Amino acid sequence: MRPEVRTFVADGPLPDWDASEEEIDRRARQLEAIARPVTGEEARALVACFGPDDCYGVAWTLLHLIETAPRPVLTADPGPEADEWQRRLYARTADGEPAG
Repeated sequence: MRPEVRTFVADGPLPDWDASEEEIDRRARQLEAIARPVTGEEARALVACFGPDDCYGVAWTLLHLIETAPRPVLTADPGPEADEWQRRLYARTADGEPAG
């Protein structure tokens, strides 16, 4: 796994809307530093980084980054305990939506 991905994953899930502008910008910059496409291993690690909301659009950037992996990450329904973003990622795969 590349260092940029490890750093992003190590910082945990994206913050929510109540986070400071600086924190949200920092996480957005971390995502922008990750060159596309990501590997399957990186995509699987990144799936755990969705936060409780869309983090002012940063979650969409994360979703699109995950979709650059060579194969879909979530090929089975993640179930009702999955967060909104994992369900959305699976639905986009199941519906055949184009990546990114």
